[in-house]
Amino acid sequence: MLAGLRGRRRECEALGSLVEAVTVGDSRALVVRGEPGVGKTALLDYMVEQASGCRVARVAGIQSEVELAFAGLHQLCAPMLDLIQGLPHHQGGALCTALGLSSGPAPDRFLVGLGVLRLLSEGARERPLICVVDDAQWLDSASAETLAFVARRLRAEAVAIVFATCRPQDIPALAGLPEMVVGGLPDADARSLLDSVLPWPLDDRVRERIVAETRGNPLALLELPRSLTPAELAGGFGTGGAALPVRIEDCFRRQLVPLPNETRQLLLLAAAEPLGDPVLVWRAAQRLGIGVDAAAPAIAAGLLEIGRRVRFRHPLERSAIYQAASAREVRRVHSVLAEVTDPEADPDRRAWHAAQAAGGPDEDVAAGLEGSAGRAQARGGVVAAAAFWQRAAELTPDPVRRAERALEAAEAKHQAGMRGEAEGLLALAEAGPLTQLQRGRVDLLRARTAFTGRRIADAAPLLLKAAAQLQPLDARLARETYLEALLAAMHAGPLACGGSVREVAEAAWLARASSPSPSAGDFLLAALAARFTDGYVAAISLVRRALEAFPEGDISTEEALRWHWLACRAVADLLWDFEAWDALTARFVRQAREAGALAVLPIAVSARMVTYTLAGELDAAASLGEELDTVTEAAPCTLRPYGRLLLAAWEGREPETSALIETFATEALDQGEGMGQTITCWAKALLNNGLGQHEDALAAAREAQHPQELGMCTWGVQIELIEAAVRSGVPEQGADALELLTEVTSAGGTDWGLGIAARSRALLTEGPAAEGFYREAIDRLSRVRVRPELARALLLYGEWLRRERRRGEARQELRTAQEMFREMGMEAFARRASRELRAAGATARKHPTETATRLTAQEAQIARLVREGLSNPEIAARLFLSRRTVEWHLRGIFAKLRINSRKDLSR
Repeated sequence: MLAGLRGRRRECEALGSLVEAVTVGDSRALVVRGEPGVGKTALLDYMVEQASGCRVARVAGIQSEVELAFAGLHQLCAPMLDLIQGLPHHQGGALCTALGLSSGPAPDRFLVGLGVLRLLSEGARERPLICVVDDAQWLDSASAETLAFVARRLRAEAVAIVFATCRPQDIPALAGLPEMVVGGLPDADARSLLDSVLPWPLDDRVRERIVAETRGNPLALLELPRSLTPAELAGGFGTGGAALPVRIEDCFRRQLVPLPNETRQLLLLAAAEPLGDPVLVWRAAQRLGIGVDAAAPAIAAGLLEIGRRVRFRHPLERSAIYQAASAREVRRVHSVLAEVTDPEADPDRRAWHAAQAAGGPDEDVAAGLEGSAGRAQARGGVVAAAAFWQRAAELTPDPVRRAERALEAAEAKHQAGMRGEAEGLLALAEAGPLTQLQRGRVDLLRARTAFTGRRIADAAPLLLKAAAQLQPLDARLARETYLEALLAAMHAGPLACGGSVREVAEAAWLARASSPSPSAGDFLLAALAARFTDGYVAAISLVRRALEAFPEGDISTEEALRWHWLACRAVADLLWDFEAWDALTARFVRQAREAGALAVLPIAVSARMVTYTLAGELDAAASLGEELDTVTEAAPCTLRPYGRLLLAAWEGREPETSALIETFATEALDQGEGMGQTITCWAKALLNNGLGQHEDALAAAREAQHPQELGMCTWGVQIELIEAAVRSGVPEQGADALELLTEVTSAGGTDWGLGIAARSRALLTEGPAAEGFYREAIDRLSRVRVRPELARALLLYGEWLRRERRRGEARQELRTAQEMFREMGMEAFARRASRELRAAGATARKHPTETATRLTAQEAQIARLVREGLSNPEIAARLFLSRRTVEWHLRGIFAKLRINSRKDLSR
């Protein structure tokens, strides 16, 4: 085969190496990129020929199926459907729903991706598996994103995924994967290939012109001479200067001209039928009066193969045939395909064919699409539903119904992250007559677009206006909108363009009473509104009542996921109840994972990272940071990973923290996100206090915005400001911060909050009275699982004792603090404790240097789960990895720790 691929030795060797790697148990992903006709399919065929001992699964993107979610994935998974029953429940259920094998709620893309990863791993259990994805640029977006997601997570599954595509920008999801660029043939090979298909002599100058204009494209070299007369070849190669793909498609069209009319109709029918189902094609052909003999000329010309599937010789042929047909011919074949498609087995594809057959507005067809939108969402999520809603709106003759369907389409597009298309559909909706409720929904969607469109400062007033419009029309939707407005105002803080937190809270407080049977969201709305209207003391009881409305199993998953983040914030901002916060964030992550709710999972994981960090479990926080990267890669989130920033600051990693601060501060300012600015100042002050650079810490804390609506990040700034002011010799600058901190922690009345307040008061207290506050802080913080704060209290107390010339006592406290910091991995604070120990007359113990035996964050998390008794499949499901990847990590763990078994690890 290599001898038949002129000029492709480098590419063939690379593909051969890929096959060899997979056969020994490694995994690979590769994007083969090149312009149409350059020979990508031939190279894939060569690779498959070399993989004689492997299992091969092939997928081909189909242009007419690009709007049907998971259509390409169905091609890949169809031969392995018997393995789905062995997948974890949520992954298997999501995959079955996506593939139309079962009904259920819309599957999350993340769970579908995990299910495919696990399915391929299982499919490679007996023999290595090579997945070939040709014409990836014509895959539906759901399949493309899922396969790219899987390709990034292959490690030791003995699986390869090889994509072939024309342009990388056609599929953003493939960005960053290993690439092999296939260019035109070298001139000598191009001439040789051209001569091999010429039946007559060719002038050398014409030959050189053809080689130059085709840029060595093999398909152009093979097809162009066949479509040109000897006179055209003698006179040169055209004068139009058309782009190469257009020329190639034109060559295909020319090949259609000598074919009988029935054969051309059959080819068009096959081009419009995306499944390649010969039974369906022949059934439709019979309806059109096309006989079996019509296929013979196309087969003889090498254009078509009809076996178990209907296949074109080259994907461009399908496009060329489809594009060459008149609008009337296209509508006719789609109409027949709609008639022969089983309405029970495949109602969505039937509705889509009917829509393509419509020559103008048609209420029956639009209604069919509307009915299919729900089923499409159940299989492919809001992206699929949005396509059906949009086409339904375009075909709706009645302006009232058209406006409603356009609004539904806009909402679906917004949920799918297609903000620009959503705005265009909103304009279509506004062109028709709208009811007051519909106008309120339009305003709400525009406000949500502002919030998710990276301009948080503008969102609160828009949401507030929408809530006021909706209140007399849909009280429940209005209350939800007020809560969204409150969230937006809290994010924007002092950078909000109107719609302050106080203003939103007052309006929300009035709206809260409109619910006869309050939901969890209603209780939360009342609690947060009270915080900003009546103060902390009044809000505390309402916050606790709101939390009582969030017990597991008593509210719907959708409601829990929607408002869980605000509940987490309420606990951290007001109650200072670490145990409640710990339980709430753990449940938030678990529910988001189990539901496959990718939209909120980054928020949940980031909140959980902060919980782990404040508990001193920095390895666990770092492991979640890796998961956060995975999740946000699968579905980008507007939320910046502040959990990662605070983790880096606590660990004392100055270069990384400074880089994150610079990036996040710029983005927060651009978006008008006051909370982001305050968090970056908090992280900067925390980092510098750890490093002992207290004047820099004070400058960072003073730079921060301190409005109370920012909650926990404001309290963090106050804590750092007090310590930095005292250590910088200006304790009076911490007085206001202590007053604010005392107000909120006293209202909560928990050991966490009161311990922090006592530690801060000790810093600002002179003489022997300070010792009582230090001891109170240590006593209270030792009762709570906030070990970094306890270690800091010990450090500060030790520093105070040293200054009081009580060196023996100081060494004891400082030694304990140093060991705690080092155990947690807080190196900056550990070094600070070491300096204080030396100043107190002790020799600080040396910290073991980093070695190659130290586990990575993910290895540490896997080791911890093994010690908890989880099996490899259970760990794989928990961490969104394949079982073989877990096994691969375990081998590395055993090698680093010089052990041989899971039993050794448990010990």
